[in-house]
Amino acid sequence: MRALPLLISLAFSSSAAIGQAPTTTPAFDVASVRPSQHLVGPDYNNQLTYAPAGIRARNVTLKRLVAEAYHLQLNQVFGPNWLGQNEYDIDAKAAGVSTKEQMALMLRSLVADRFHLTRHSETREMRVYELVIDKSGSKIRPNDVETATAPAGFHFHGDLRQFADLLAVQLSIPSSDNPGEPARASTSQIPVVDKTGMPGVFDFTVDMHPELGTNMFTSWQRALQDQLGLKIESRKENLEVLVIDRASKIPTEN
Repeated sequence: MRALPLLISLAFSSSAAIGQAPTTTPAFDVASVRPSQHLVGPDYNNQLTYAPAGIRARNVTLKRLVAEAYHLQLNQVFGPNWLGQNEYDIDAKAAGVSTKEQMALMLRSLVADRFHLTRHSETREMRVYELVIDKSGSKIRPNDVETATAPAGFHFHGDLRQFADLLAVQLSIPSSDNPGEPARASTSQIPVVDKTGMPGVFDFTVDMHPELGTNMFTSWQRALQDQLGLKIESRKENLEVLVIDRASKIPTEN
């Protein structure tokens, strides 16, 4: 039996339309951007953390940075292969306390300036998973206060758009017949779109017990239906994506 990680570093992204940044886009007060000296590879890269005053990233790909900046999942960012392979370290600080949305706008400015990035958006038909309410009805309700001592299991706090992003990573983890082998998410993720129509912030725990040889889709489908009153459905849908037209592999450091 494989144990699921309790915490996953994710982009709080969305499959909604790609909004354009305001004319005056906020920027980080100080930022260092440089290629990573020690590469860790796709199983371990994309370590990005938010703090009230900035962003710290280690071995993060430009593809992940763009997804973060434009509230997208990885499969909604297109461009040359190196976008998802080359690794960078970033330390960016803002003057004062900023929200994640404000820092996303700052990140747009940062990648455009340091990587000389140009892009355009377009609509493409893609296979997606839709997160919907099960026929039995939802078993969760919004709760703005995070549980201080959550029961054992997979703990989540956030809105269901963020939960859909988490599921996109979880569903890309392949099944394994070796319990001693760590489970790693694949880079070939299928976007998960929140279609529940349930607003608000949720705080819940999913008790996951994946079986050897059982894929993550089956394991999560059971847990979603039994414990949350939700389910995932496979669809083809027109999604807006971001295409990187040009970007520099070597960023401007400071």
